[in-house]
Amino acid sequence: MLLVDTGVFVSAADRSEHRHHECSALLRERQDLYVAAPVVPETAWMLESRLGSIAEEQFVSLITSGRIEVIDLISVDYRRVLALIRRYANLRLGFVDSSIMAVAERLQATTIATLNRRDFAVVQPDHIESFELVP
Repeated sequence: MLLVDTGVFVSAADRSEHRHHECSALLRERQDLYVAAPVVPETAWMLESRLGSIAEEQFVSLITSGRIEVIDLISVDYRRVLALIRRYANLRLGFVDSSIMAVAERLQATTIATLNRRDFAVVQPDHIESFELVP
């Protein structure tokens, strides 16, 4: 199971991003892709605002293709999001990143595809010592 963060989708879509090739290869080659539901609107908004409606359409097409499973948050996830935001207030962790971590904990996922090393490397998950971060 590989949970994917917004930055990976944006970098894969934007050929000018310095991690474009790594991110697009990751999304193309992995078959076990999952995304926490809050990542979807954040990514769509970022793609549309930075690259235009065609990039947003391609992303939504990817989400609806069945290649990526969207994981909805449940009440336990929202409570964990709140706890993470409070505990890591100095990081300004935010709702979306916290939701990825909450879903990872609930589903016992150990690997997250993210370019955001600052947050994901600092936060101590409940189920493992630290997340494995790719690419």
